[in-house]
Amino acid sequence: MMLSLHDYVAQQLAKKVAERDVVVWYDKRSEFAAFVEELRGGPRTEVVTTVQLGGRAVCLAEYAGSMYELRFAVEPYIQGDRPEQVVVYLPGLGRDELSYPLWELDLAGTKWVPQLHQLTRQLLGRQHTVAAIDAMLAGDRKLTYTDLASVVTAVGDGTAPPSVLKSIFTGPGGSADDALVLAWLADETRDIEIAEKSAQDELCGLIDVSLGLDLPLDAELPKLRAITARYLLANEFRLGLSCPAPPTLDAVKRPPTATAEQSVGRLAAALRERYAKAYPTLADQVERELGLATAQVPPGALGSVDTFRCSGPALLAYCADLVAGSSFEAAVDLLARYSDGFWLGVDPVHRAAWEAMRRMAELGRLATTVGAEVRAAAGDAQTWVGRYTTPGGWWRLDRAQRQLEAWLPQLDDLPEQPLVVVRRAYEDTCHLMAEGFTRALEASGWAVAEPSPQTRIFADIVETQPKPVAYFLVDALRYEMGLELAAKLPDDAERAVRPALAALPSITAIGMAALQPSAAASFALATDPSGKRFGAEIDGVFLPGLAERKRFAAARVPGLVDLDLNELLSLTSSKLAKKVEGARMVVVRSQEIDHAGETGFTYHARQVMDTVIDNLTQAIRRLAAAGIGHTVVTADHGHLFFGSDRDESMRIAAPGGETVDLHRRCWVGRGGATPPGTIRVKAATLGYRSDLDLVFPRGAGVFRAGGDLAFHHGGPSLQELIVPVLTVRSRTSRPASAMADQAIVCGLPDTITNRIFQVTMKQGGSQLQLLGESITVQAVLMADGREVGAVGMAARSGAFDVATGRLTLEPNTEDTVVFRLFDDTVTTLRVVVLDPATGAELYRSPVDIPVRLGVS
Repeated sequence: MMLSLHDYVAQQLAKKVAERDVVVWYDKRSEFAAFVEELRGGPRTEVVTTVQLGGRAVCLAEYAGSMYELRFAVEPYIQGDRPEQVVVYLPGLGRDELSYPLWELDLAGTKWVPQLHQLTRQLLGRQHTVAAIDAMLAGDRKLTYTDLASVVTAVGDGTAPPSVLKSIFTGPGGSADDALVLAWLADETRDIEIAEKSAQDELCGLIDVSLGLDLPLDAELPKLRAITARYLLANEFRLGLSCPAPPTLDAVKRPPTATAEQSVGRLAAALRERYAKAYPTLADQVERELGLATAQVPPGALGSVDTFRCSGPALLAYCADLVAGSSFEAAVDLLARYSDGFWLGVDPVHRAAWEAMRRMAELGRLATTVGAEVRAAAGDAQTWVGRYTTPGGWWRLDRAQRQLEAWLPQLDDLPEQPLVVVRRAYEDTCHLMAEGFTRALEASGWAVAEPSPQTRIFADIVETQPKPVAYFLVDALRYEMGLELAAKLPDDAERAVRPALAALPSITAIGMAALQPSAAASFALATDPSGKRFGAEIDGVFLPGLAERKRFAAARVPGLVDLDLNELLSLTSSKLAKKVEGARMVVVRSQEIDHAGETGFTYHARQVMDTVIDNLTQAIRRLAAAGIGHTVVTADHGHLFFGSDRDESMRIAAPGGETVDLHRRCWVGRGGATPPGTIRVKAATLGYRSDLDLVFPRGAGVFRAGGDLAFHHGGPSLQELIVPVLTVRSRTSRPASAMADQAIVCGLPDTITNRIFQVTMKQGGSQLQLLGESITVQAVLMADGREVGAVGMAARSGAFDVATGRLTLEPNTEDTVVFRLFDDTVTTLRVVVLDPATGAELYRSPVDIPVRLGVS
């Protein structure tokens, strides 16, 4: 039942008194004089009287011409340790007319300057629309308190007609007018009831008041909806432009006032937010009617409002032009402005293309920044290593490049020119970096004091770890990839990453041998007696390949267990625990990166790189669960990995002479020439007991030799020589996660037909939602114990951290996330959500989801 106007005003006044005890009430037009007389129960006889307000006795002090009289009358009630509650009523006075005697009182209490008609509208708005209230209060500025109280009473006892619209849309209690308009726009199912109950006039009146749109009263409701949607969305689009609107919008009436313009922006945004499923149909219809897809609107003039679908491709093409013109900073800024755009959440393929462009722009910007730093760099080789490995160092450029190249295989029909530009910018910077570092190495006599050489990793780090220890040998794991691996480990795992200097030449046969026991004491380059096999020699043992290295390690490390990464991930938990039981050291070998790169399948290699990092994380977690809590992860060498074939100018003729070994980035042998753009160094200069010579490209060039044309290693670049050494201490026993069942995944596809697909994620359970806390999760795609995909982006800006793969879920908020499938060979998979703090599983999709790529 509706309150009377007297009770509503008294309720608002009682709230003010409860807040600060003393309320100074200004009533410049004396609108509330009749209310105050009702409150005191008769005419004023004294300056201060006691009245009942909110069930409590309150002192009412009233101004009647003398401020001093009022002050002296009030002072006894507000002095002392426990002042009474007082309302000081000032009829005929505004805040600017207060004189000195009441200043102190005004500052000590709280001020109240209510408007009678505003309070009345607030009360009536609980059950009526603005249009209905306007009809009740026609000429309302002439209505007194008594008049308005009568209107409210009539509404309360049913004499005045109730709002039909509010009863149709929300039932008893009503609804905000904006919400009512939006509900009607998004859902036509109530049109019949609106017509049957003759509520169309009220609806048109409400839209007129809310939006300034005068609708034809005799039109059918579907037509009214189309007119309103066109007016609302076309004007939001028009108001967001920084250029003249296209002529096609001339037929749409403009909002008549600034208030109406604000209402257009507010309601259009709310329509997208509250009715995300219905909005695309409405917007697409208006876009077609107005021919906006072909309208000549400069993309740079589009505002930050994401009204129509056609804006997305136009902005993407504009960003492509910016990147192609090397305006990387402008592209990054523009892409960031639209990162929360509505249409990006509607179409995962469009969002994936948008993300690809963002990564291109970011890579171009980093290439420009790092390139300038490289050109200005000086100092010895150790200084160059420091510039590369320091937090925020040059390694960020390589990560940005890898993240872009790993993203591209998911997409078709990307504009080619911006990709060519950013790839060239990256390659040019790598070339400058390689040239500068090689010069610094040469000037330093090929000796670098820090970081430690790769040959000391086993003796200084692995052997000093508490046993049992896991020793991961990851072929071609670049320094920046080691940093990303560390970031993805559970939060409760202690971890540290340091750089090490790989042995030259930076090829697998040499680098993997340098990681063996005893390499610190005895390590040399060697060939077999025939001179046809090249490798390393430790303690007089020639180690040209994997089989020889495995036998060597097993003979020198008691209790050694040797596992392949895929084998480790495929074993059940019980079988893995049994396999490593009693082992002092578990060697885990991963050749996926190098194998994929060397076989020439660049497309596959890009996908493998991201997969390996996540699977290494999974392997470290599984070994910890099996009782091995100490881990060392390192690599034989890093790599250079470009997006396309080397330019002919960067291909160098091989030195000739007596060739012992030849790779794209190194020549090993005796004699021969030193081609332009290369540098020759004797093995003895590098500290080896050998008469061999080594020849390397000075920059990022390659020899005309076998092997892939995009993936290279063997040379002296920072990317090839600096390898990560990651030490991890994990908890070997974990309590049950307190976050179990705290993540929910909705909208899972019945069948996965595209490498990119989206789902909805939100918090589950009740405890965290009641507390209102966010949670951080890591969502992945799993098949046969392996990670085969992961989240690539989220619709909500800032929710997803690309570097760690972690997603922040806010309470009572759904997030649209886009998954990327890395492995095309899987036939089924499941979506798994992990707690990144402990590695505990929070959610697993209930059934295997079939994978049928290319089937729609």
